[in-house]
Amino acid sequence: MYALGVPAGGAEEPPPPLRPPPPQLLSLEGGRMYGAAGPPARSASAPSVRSSRRPSTPATGVSFMNNQKQQKPTLSGQRFKTRKRDEKERFDPTQFQDCIIQGLSETGTDLEAVAKFLDASGAKLDYRRYAETLFDILVAGGMLAPGGTLADDMMRTDVCVFAAQEDLETMQAFAQVFNKLIRRYKYLEKGFEDEVKKLLLFLKGFSESERNKLAMLTGVLLANGTLNASILNSLYNENLVKEGVSAAFAVKLFKSWINEKDINAVASSLRKVSMDNRLMELFPANKQSVEHFTKYFTEAGLKELSEYVRNQQTIGARKELQKELQEQMSRGDPFKDIILYVKEEMKKNNIPEPVVIGLIWSSVMSTVEWNKKEELVAEQAIKHLKQYSPLLAAFTTQGQSELTLLLKIQEYCYDNIHFMKAFQKIVVLFYKAEVLSEEPILKWYKDAHVAKGKSVFLEQMKKFVEWLKNAEEESESEAEEGD
Repeated sequence: MYALGVPAGGAEEPPPPLRPPPPQLLSLEGGRMYGAAGPPARSASAPSVRSSRRPSTPATGVSFMNNQKQQKPTLSGQRFKTRKRDEKERFDPTQFQDCIIQGLSETGTDLEAVAKFLDASGAKLDYRRYAETLFDILVAGGMLAPGGTLADDMMRTDVCVFAAQEDLETMQAFAQVFNKLIRRYKYLEKGFEDEVKKLLLFLKGFSESERNKLAMLTGVLLANGTLNASILNSLYNENLVKEGVSAAFAVKLFKSWINEKDINAVASSLRKVSMDNRLMELFPANKQSVEHFTKYFTEAGLKELSEYVRNQQTIGARKELQKELQEQMSRGDPFKDIILYVKEEMKKNNIPEPVVIGLIWSSVMSTVEWNKKEELVAEQAIKHLKQYSPLLAAFTTQGQSELTLLLKIQEYCYDNIHFMKAFQKIVVLFYKAEVLSEEPILKWYKDAHVAKGKSVFLEQMKKFVEWLKNAEEESESEAEEGD
């Protein structure tokens, strides 16, 4: 038997041998530690297979050693050389101006030579970048400062619009120079429009003669399509309008424009940019009336423009009148109130009665949803129109108004096929209600009708017209017997 830690014989057991020290860490490869002998040799016959497993995380001490070997990125301050073509050229309008003015001085006042010089210079000079400078020179003789003045220390040339003679023929020749230049270099179109808008805002800085020349030139350029009528928006500047500069400029502009084209072409251009109803804004608010506009431009020799504005104002007033009529009818306003309103508008806007009766007819017919069945719509129409007969009768006090109403009825019945058979019934209703009288009906039947549905409507009216003629003869014979 052994006692604890002591052999049975009583002799002491020798101590266990010491463990050898761990081998020295000499290498680190692929995240594995190897001893002094290095990694185990691979068999030549065994293929090299790359493990898809991520290597295990090395010990803390090894990770520290690995981090010591990594180099941190540093900014060395290396400078990259910019290519010459990528270098931005300094903006220098003064040098550009000198080149243009020197070339213009060599051409003299020969505008054909000027046009050729500008055409050739576009290949050498940067027109796209210096468009404003180019047009400043051609119009004013040099670069313009804000407000429209020329700097005293800048070069200037007399080969420009402001230094030319103040007549339409000369301005037409300059217009050709601008036209050729912009057709040759299409990218200048936008820059030229912006230039003209700017020049119009600078009008107060120019002399009266310079304003007149610019106005004539602008009118010609508007006529030949080089400029768009939208540039005229600059004339509505409050200060220009207040001092009368806009109206005076517009007189010269429209004279040259209408001289090149007719008033219809001018009106069409204004209509495209929604300026046909804004011409009265050339005057201050307290003078924006048809009467003032007509007087001012008629005295300036632009009667056709005055008449155009008057007609436009009348058209606008007619639209407003019809809109208000429809609203009053839909609300069911009393006829006496509607009649009073219409007569006030007629007087205020100088709208003739034949025009008004057409508006009332259209308004009356638009206030109801008509039946789609032909046999029912006639009865519906008679009932509806009988209700509005007093309103229509108030505006058929003239023979021309009655004839206008007859033509409106004819056109409506033709355009709305369900009403084709209702024409004669409507006319008879209006005759009985004293909206229409014998003479206009007979005139319409004889030669005043239009082509729309002519044969159908004349056939419908044949018996009624014969009855009217007989009634007229009887009344004449009775009158003779009475005498």
